[in-house]
Amino acid sequence: MRPSLPAALAAAPLVLPLLVPAVARADERRFTFTQEAPTAPKGAVEFENWFTYKKATPDDSSFNRFEFRHELEFGLTDHVQLAFYIADWSITSGRSVERDQAKYDDSALELKINFMDPAKDGFGLTSYHEVRLGDAVFELENKLILQKNFGPLVAAYNLSLEAVWQEHGYREREGELSQSLGLSYEITPKFLVGMEALHELPLPDWKTGANQNFFIGPVASYRFGGDHDWWVTATALKQTTHNEGEAEWQFRVIVGFSF
Repeated sequence: MRPSLPAALAAAPLVLPLLVPAVARADERRFTFTQEAPTAPKGAVEFENWFTYKKATPDDSSFNRFEFRHELEFGLTDHVQLAFYIADWSITSGRSVERDQAKYDDSALELKINFMDPAKDGFGLTSYHEVRLGDAVFELENKLILQKNFGPLVAAYNLSLEAVWQEHGYREREGELSQSLGLSYEITPKFLVGMEALHELPLPDWKTGANQNFFIGPVASYRFGGDHDWWVTATALKQTTHNEGEAEWQFRVIVGFSF
């Protein structure tokens, strides 16, 4: 039987922050498309709300897609972090879309394991593992995260491999190899600016030959509160490869609250 979304998920993003006990705060994110090596400290809890807007494709200037994610993170140990994507949902419209729709996409479970801390070991090394499940998608993702700190400048690199089964009965299969690079400079303890670049190599039916996608753009992050108990990070990416079916622009904002 295919998984479906319980009605309670619709209210979960509003209720869960009120139920989580205040323990310690997790680290703020400098990037939105690139993961960083450090994990949340033991006992830390953080609630993140994601918003991604994809605008226009080379073959459909009217294309619009709004994607939403609600994520709850836990620091199991100082080097192991567990996260639950309560709900991923989206709204899509445009001439290339069969019908405008708002729908639940999936939920997911994420595990990050930190082997080397960039602040303590001089270099950051972390593995990332995600399982995503929805009515018409089942996905496995593994990611290698590298990070190096140069004083106020932080450089992070991700290498990811995804395996995806889609459509009803998960009949269609494909993969994707991607890499991303993020650079962030701390202008003040609260305000950071930088850039992100994203390179995607689709593997339809696990065969090469599809067009590669490349995106690049600025990122900025601001930390609020005396103890940085909440923060916001935003990225705007422009596609430089102009491939059909891929958004010309991607805007992503993540707002995080620490407990």
